[in-house]
Amino acid sequence: MSERQLQLKALLEVSKMSRNKSNYGSSVTLEDWSGSFPWDSQADDTRFNVFGITSYRSNQREIINTVMSGKDVLVIMAAGGGKSLCYQLPAVLCNGIALVVSPLLSLIQDQVMGLAALGIPAYMLTSTTNKEVEKFIYRALDKGEGELKILYVTPEKISKSKRFMSKLEKCHHAGRLSLVAVDEAHCCSQWGHDFRPDYKNLGILKIQFPSVPMIALTATATSKVQMDLIEILHIPKCVKFVSTVNRPNLFYKVYEKSPVGKVVIDEIANFISESYPNNESGIVYCFSRRECEQVAKELCDRGISAEHYHADMDIIAREKIHMRWSQGKSQVIVGTVAFGMGINKPDVRFVIHHSLSKSMETYYQESGRAGRDGLSSECVLYYRPGDVPRQSSMVFYENCGLQNLYDIVRYCQSKRSCRRGAFFQHFGEALQDCNGMCDNCASSIELKEIDATNHTKIVVSVLRDLKLNDQRATLLQLVDKFKAKWKGLGYSNKDVDLKREEIEQLIVQLILDHVLKEEFQHTAAYSTNAYVTLGPLWKPALQGNRPVKLEIAVESSQDRGGGGRLSKGAKRSWMSDLEAKLDELRRELSSSSGNGGISIFPHAVLSSEQISLLSCQKPTTEAELEKVIGKVKTEKYGGRIIELMRSDVTDARAGNGADASKRNKKDKDVVFVESSSEE
Repeated sequence: MSERQLQLKALLEVSKMSRNKSNYGSSVTLEDWSGSFPWDSQADDTRFNVFGITSYRSNQREIINTVMSGKDVLVIMAAGGGKSLCYQLPAVLCNGIALVVSPLLSLIQDQVMGLAALGIPAYMLTSTTNKEVEKFIYRALDKGEGELKILYVTPEKISKSKRFMSKLEKCHHAGRLSLVAVDEAHCCSQWGHDFRPDYKNLGILKIQFPSVPMIALTATATSKVQMDLIEILHIPKCVKFVSTVNRPNLFYKVYEKSPVGKVVIDEIANFISESYPNNESGIVYCFSRRECEQVAKELCDRGISAEHYHADMDIIAREKIHMRWSQGKSQVIVGTVAFGMGINKPDVRFVIHHSLSKSMETYYQESGRAGRDGLSSECVLYYRPGDVPRQSSMVFYENCGLQNLYDIVRYCQSKRSCRRGAFFQHFGEALQDCNGMCDNCASSIELKEIDATNHTKIVVSVLRDLKLNDQRATLLQLVDKFKAKWKGLGYSNKDVDLKREEIEQLIVQLILDHVLKEEFQHTAAYSTNAYVTLGPLWKPALQGNRPVKLEIAVESSQDRGGGGRLSKGAKRSWMSDLEAKLDELRRELSSSSGNGGISIFPHAVLSSEQISLLSCQKPTTEAELEKVIGKVKTEKYGGRIIELMRSDVTDARAGNGADASKRNKKDKDVVFVESSSEE
């Protein structure tokens, strides 16, 4: 009876997977947050003249109005949607200090430097903060001394520092705590893809400061995670804003990963050097810290400027690497998942996954670090079925760990379904047109469907025999045993011989379809082995009552022609000569020598959008420039920008004059020979 129940449960799960998940949108509220508010004109002035942002993006204005009205807010907004402005702008407008809780030092450092470049007094209180700055921050909290508008802390500071919480209480009692922002809020939930224990304690902030508005922000949260973090943070009456997960400028693709490590590195290096020869920034994600170091070294050996980044490194060394990459001094940063959460470098042109990610949420977050400036970028995942046990043995103990992993495995195994559609389905959003921005939609590759019913019967029979003898097999061992039995049985030609990687693909497909399942055993070496065993639906498969089809590409995914990859011209056509000069200027101005002794990131000087506007409008006076980049940046960098613009205009005129002169000379040099009618 119990076996039958398992079968029914598995069939129910398969049925659920075939249906779209229920859609969930933003909370319905009676108030119109896009209406007129008393702070509109001040907000518009600050947005443009201080932050240098020409217009609000989707939902930003409504979110800012809700926070300014003293409401708690939950924001689900895709990477690159402009989450940080939703709390930074209210922080500048309101009297007092805004507290921002953020999970990673690299993220905090990025935000603080960017705000400092805009003249906004923002500080961070972390393990790396020096004593003088720490004293200044505590005085500002305790007595209101000094200028402090935005204070960044890690969640550990909330849960483990009694001194900090005491000072924060005094700040609140004096009426100087303006708002609380919880960034990367999905970390609160154990159902989320990046749960962090210290985030669970952040509910204390709402309990101790109930009148202070709280804004919780994340790029990804399923409906279950949303409900969980609302409960954890004690914001049951929050106004919820859910934006689309769609990133229309990102091209998603999955490449077949060679089992030979050197070949994979060769392919990645060739992809970067051929597609991005102008030092365009990128990220490569790896499975482990050791792999991360090895991949970085091997990319360097192949002429790619790459550095590794992971949690085991010295914190100062990590910061230096992060800074070099952010300033464009190195092209590629090779990291584990610890790198990049919330990193605000907008001009990342490619994100490559050397290894399988652990969930759709994780992959969406990591790949979403590409193209935050809205320009075309690529997200590439190198996948082989043999990588599945590596990840499954790490996530099986997590809440829904295997289910989440199998969702991203389905994404990788699919050779027909739209990649973007998989994100819509996973996050419960209505489908939108991909517009050919994924390999499956853009590809004209020929696929053939193989009847793998007999292959499946052999796989299941091998596992049944092992079980009867109280034995087990890993994925790779099962492939070997299958090949031996297939050869011994001498099947007819109508049953296609499968390559090793295709057998692996079949076995993983059978795991996803509940014919097989994975089991795990800890070893004495503090590691975990993943074994493939019989699943709930093994009997129908063994009897041949469950037809199994396997899709095989006629050619490899790397040979998909123009459809599987953005053209080189499309990638680089965005940067004109003038834009290249402006890009070089912002790099120079972002260095310590060009920015009053403080190093900041180039995009904090001029965003890609501002470079594009400057190239189109070509302002040559301060008044004209101010209309494009705002007052603060004009006062700080206007002289150098105007000098460049005027020089470009002069060069263009000189070039036009030279062209006209050449044309005139050519006209003068032409000799017309008249001939008689007789001739």
